[in-house]
Amino acid sequence: MYCVRNITEDLYWVGGSDRHLALFENIHPIPRGVSYNSYLLMDESTVLFDTVDWSICRQFIENIQKVLKGKPLDYMVINHMEPDHAACIEEIILRYPNVKIVCTQKASLFMHQFGFAIDGKIMEVSEGDTMSFGKHVVAFVAAPMVHWPEAMVTFDTYNGVLFSADAFGSFGSLDGQLFNDEVNFDRNFLDDARRYYTNIVGKYGPHVQDLLRKAGTIDIKIICPLHGPVWHNDLGYLLDKYDKWSRYEPEENGVMIVYGTMYGNTEAAASDLATRLVEKGMTNVVMYDVSKTHVSYLISETFKYSHIVLASVTYNLKIYPPMLNYIMDMKALNLQKRTFTLIENGSWAPQSGKLMRELLDEMKEMTILDNEISLNSTMKEDDVDLMDSVAESIMESMK
Repeated sequence: MYCVRNITEDLYWVGGSDRHLALFENIHPIPRGVSYNSYLLMDESTVLFDTVDWSICRQFIENIQKVLKGKPLDYMVINHMEPDHAACIEEIILRYPNVKIVCTQKASLFMHQFGFAIDGKIMEVSEGDTMSFGKHVVAFVAAPMVHWPEAMVTFDTYNGVLFSADAFGSFGSLDGQLFNDEVNFDRNFLDDARRYYTNIVGKYGPHVQDLLRKAGTIDIKIICPLHGPVWHNDLGYLLDKYDKWSRYEPEENGVMIVYGTMYGNTEAAASDLATRLVEKGMTNVVMYDVSKTHVSYLISETFKYSHIVLASVTYNLKIYPPMLNYIMDMKALNLQKRTFTLIENGSWAPQSGKLMRELLDEMKEMTILDNEISLNSTMKEDDVDLMDSVAESIMESMK
């Protein structure tokens, strides 16, 4: 059974949601599922913007058939060739054999790499090219490394719709609600949108900044991403989030304490620091056990907060493995502009603090406060004054 929605008088959402998938890209937990968005324009020519993941292909085909009502499909614009958006290209070709595929040269290359039967169907476009489908004239804008090298976005100059590929997307299924003002975005989607951006696109902040600069030169009225809600008002809210995230600026002044503990002693020290911070007036404090929290959530929260405390036990003379994995993800995703405090613990050779500092020193624009703490097995009465001075230095650095 079809399930479609109007976006404008002649533009339809023909995507769907997958609520069964446990791990996005087989890495990131998505307990609320994910949507795969595709859009169908009914003008003098009919135009499909991107396809969907194989998991919802049947629903997708039924949606297209409902909107077309027996008409042929003339064009298929592929903004992004990742399989969760391009898996159904051949299914479309089988049903609409005369369709022309509009994409970048590199997207065409990727289609051949995936083994798609597309010979004779490709119309390659580049930055600044335009196409008319009737009253709708679209312009193609290159968006390389947001977050694959072949990506582009398509802007409809008639109605101000930006088909934004993987930019401005979010984890989370669409449960009947399609538009941003049909959901409580801050409550239900902001964390998923941040976690999607930081883990999927986060490494490529400069490329996102390039796209935002291009977006600032056109009159965008609606943003149609490939995941998550369609934005048809309050666009400044979303653009501001992307601007902060892609410049690696924290959203909030606050302290995120991430601890790696084996028997609870490092956790107890982290809790002591959290309590002191709150007593000194910093109530925006969160704590995470690095062993129990998936690293995608840790990365998202690290992009959110200004100050990070890393409290790690020493393990085989190294950084505790889950903590090391988290720090290496920070580095891989190009995190910058944060202030760190380090707490190490060890019963016979504490070294995790020195090793964490070495890794953070390799990253861009990281500040490491000097008075790190080294504990021997447990926090003791002799460590109280030092822990208090650490809390004071964090408070001072926030001014």
